[in-house]
Amino acid sequence: MGKKKDKKKGHGAEKTAFKTDKKQSKREKKNLAALGEDDIESMLAEFKRTNQSKTEVTVSRCMAPSPRVNMSLCPHPERPELFMFGGEFCAGNNTSVYSDLFMYNIKKQEWSQISSPNCPPPRCSHQAVMLPQGGGQMWVFGGEFASPSQSQFYHHKDLWVYHVKDCRWEQVAAKGGPSARSGHRMVAFRKCLVVFGGFHDNLRECKYYNDVYIFNLETRVWTKIEPSGIMPPPRSASHLFAQPELGRLIMFGGYSKEQIKKDSERGVAHSDMYVLTMDDKKSADPAPLKWKWQNLRPSGDRPSLRSGASSIQLSEHRALLFGGVFDNVEDDENLESQFYNDQYIFDLEKTRWHSLLLNGPKQSKSHVPTEAGEEPMETDDVGNTEGNTPQAGEIVHDDGVFTVRIGPSSTNQVSQVSGASCSKAEAFVPNPRMNCVLTYKQNTVYMYGGMYETGDKQVTLDDFYCLDVSSMSEWKTLSCGTYDQQVWEESDDSESSDSEDDDSDEEDMDS
Repeated sequence: MGKKKDKKKGHGAEKTAFKTDKKQSKREKKNLAALGEDDIESMLAEFKRTNQSKTEVTVSRCMAPSPRVNMSLCPHPERPELFMFGGEFCAGNNTSVYSDLFMYNIKKQEWSQISSPNCPPPRCSHQAVMLPQGGGQMWVFGGEFASPSQSQFYHHKDLWVYHVKDCRWEQVAAKGGPSARSGHRMVAFRKCLVVFGGFHDNLRECKYYNDVYIFNLETRVWTKIEPSGIMPPPRSASHLFAQPELGRLIMFGGYSKEQIKKDSERGVAHSDMYVLTMDDKKSADPAPLKWKWQNLRPSGDRPSLRSGASSIQLSEHRALLFGGVFDNVEDDENLESQFYNDQYIFDLEKTRWHSLLLNGPKQSKSHVPTEAGEEPMETDDVGNTEGNTPQAGEIVHDDGVFTVRIGPSSTNQVSQVSGASCSKAEAFVPNPRMNCVLTYKQNTVYMYGGMYETGDKQVTLDDFYCLDVSSMSEWKTLSCGTYDQQVWEESDDSESSDSEDDDSDEEDMDS
């Protein structure tokens, strides 16, 4: 008898997987041909070829950026300027992802578009951080690109820096960094960048992350750290706040999906909070590598369960949260989304939430008669005397930078002044939305864009607002936007359209 040859273990499974992938690839090519789309790698390669033909930098005044969501907006460290990069716009069956760069001059209230050679490929749901080195450096990591039909997705893992002084993009070749992802969070901490979480979706499998990477800005080296303690569950679209003086970062909220059946998933909005602390808080290491995770239980008036909220850190000890959405899933067929425009202040030092009550527009003053022999008191138009105490349920915080009244939302209040009825004007707040972008510069918060839904349609915004945090009176409109001019393009196949819309909604949650 001849000796039987040993079969390598798992060889048959590898062949089966290879054949399955090959069949899947053929199906995808047929589907793309029907859509009239190239494969996504070819689209990005064509962008690179076109971009390489650019040789000059151009800066030209322009209108405000087009409607978009999931872009980045960073303040220049010294000059009164804001820089917007990337983002996406969905009009039903057609999606656009951008690689454009805009600069907003705060003093002149003017937008300019900057076109530079060797710019990053189009992306959204990336992260960008502005640093003061070299006259201003904007660091950009990751993000995703989608084909016009949203039938293909590509996640980036590249790292770029935009040198503001020279209007020059540089791709940073640094190995050992995070895998391709979007919906992650990145903050500056001492002399490094810290990246947490995110997700990767190739339409076959969606993976969420809870890993932490540090990029040393001096050595330009990535390091994956392995914190001790109880790690937060994997997620995207969280909020990450840095407190370098205290040697810690605070992470809150986020979004992920969980499998409930073989072919069925549901979204999970996270409301938990964790602190990532250096083992040696007094260490002078610019890029510390030893950390520990701990769960936090914040007190106060916490935001309701939601995802897609936007946040911005105002100081070492305070952050602002705005808006978001909560999906109330009645069953597999029905989903109702509640969009928000409420605002919260988070005290990072005391780990305490406060709902934010804006003071309202400044009112003209009048004199109120008093008892005989007393001097009249000056009041505003609602009858509040100067120096009076806060209303019930309000707290006044003053940290030397700005004063804010925090407490429950109030309705119009009526006071009797000299026998006349005067109504307090409500503070203006932008409409409910998710995934708008916030930034902070010169004691002012700036808000741009975002998205909300009306019926089965998504409306992507391009309105622009600012809020003076020294007065906390109300949001000021810088640009009303063009959302009333948008046209939603319905797909010919309504069933396919519904499925794609659901996928698009979930992608927005992850951003």
